[in-house]
Amino acid sequence: MIRKSPFSLPPEQYGGARKRVFIGLMLASCLLLCVVVAFFLVFPWVGFFSTQAWLPSLSIAVGMAIIIASLWLCVLLIFHIYTGKSIPGVDSVRHVTVRLFFPLMELLAKLVGIDRGRVRRSFIKVNNELVLASGCTVEPGKLLLLLPHCVQQALCSHRLVHDPDNCQRCGKCPVGDLLDLRDKYSVRLAIATGGTIARRIVVQTRPRCIIAVACERDLTSGIQDSYPLPVFGVLNQRPHGPCVDTLVPMNALEDAVRIFLGLKPRVPYGRA
Repeated sequence: MIRKSPFSLPPEQYGGARKRVFIGLMLASCLLLCVVVAFFLVFPWVGFFSTQAWLPSLSIAVGMAIIIASLWLCVLLIFHIYTGKSIPGVDSVRHVTVRLFFPLMELLAKLVGIDRGRVRRSFIKVNNELVLASGCTVEPGKLLLLLPHCVQQALCSHRLVHDPDNCQRCGKCPVGDLLDLRDKYSVRLAIATGGTIARRIVVQTRPRCIIAVACERDLTSGIQDSYPLPVFGVLNQRPHGPCVDTLVPMNALEDAVRIFLGLKPRVPYGRA
């Protein structure tokens, strides 16, 4: 009997998004790709191509190989997502999905009227569960907490991007609590103003695992840019709108830190 992944995360942490959105779109994208490939199989029978006797056999062989491989990879990844079980070669399948299929999935979602944010939250949830299923644990110095600059209060006069320790820990924004969390577990912490700075921080600090806090758009691009480096995404909270005085779900963040340091989370996983 096939059982659900023991690493399932609460949908509430992802705006109610469920992994069925990601799985459905991935399956639809795979079928669309197969239809496109099947369409090109007719070329050996039309026009100039019909005069080449060797083309039909070659076309059918290559086309069927692509279709069978695509369906097999899709089924393999769905099984991995659903069960959380490690399968040989599945990392390569994730690579293809992150790099090739996800842009196609976003386009397909737009065509059928599915909100892009919902697709991205589902992608982040699936990514997080797969990162947890990989069993990745690291030394505190190799775990990087990567934060957006909008966690700092907009009116604060202290510049924290280059040195978060300039924070006075006044309690008016989450940065003080985040620094306390960093000090408690001796992990690394950095604040980035955008994707370019975030990538530079990753290159300079050379972490083995990243816990990133951001909106769904930045987390999605960050996970794609950093692959195969494991990135666990934590969605920020935006009571004042995008990019202004955002908040951090501290309990969820601390649980993630504890897991990647090989400690038990305070709340066990298991909810789908």
